[in-house]
Amino acid sequence: MGSSELGSDTAKSEPNVVPLCDILLVLLIIFMVVTPMIQKGANVSLPEAKNISDQKEAGQLITVSIKRDGTVYVGDKIVEDITKLSTIIEDTMEEKQITDRKVQLRADVELDYGKIIDVMNEIKNARVELLALLVDKFAESD
Repeated sequence: MGSSELGSDTAKSEPNVVPLCDILLVLLIIFMVVTPMIQKGANVSLPEAKNISDQKEAGQLITVSIKRDGTVYVGDKIVEDITKLSTIIEDTMEEKQITDRKVQLRADVELDYGKIIDVMNEIKNARVELLALLVDKFAESD
């Protein structure tokens, strides 16, 4: 047996990275598809508006949602008593160490206007500096 025969029988010592790259690519595609579908807060049907402005800097914002049946959520937590909403918002800001006192309000399009005003008053009682009302962009037909 010569040295040339011995070299041909040895196993490769380098790893095969092609299957790893395939798996990573599939995971990346799944992540890219699922991420836009993730919503903050409860699922509500937002009203549409033509003149909207995009918020350039989202930062850490608290989202308050009001569903069609009048249920109020802070993030994904149900608020049982609306009079405690300001306390819950302040506690959430302390817990998450949020320095910007900004809140996003998502209210269902079918909701009574008075309920929205009651929630807005409670949000303002939490010493919120900026209250943003979220809407969907109006789909114009050309």
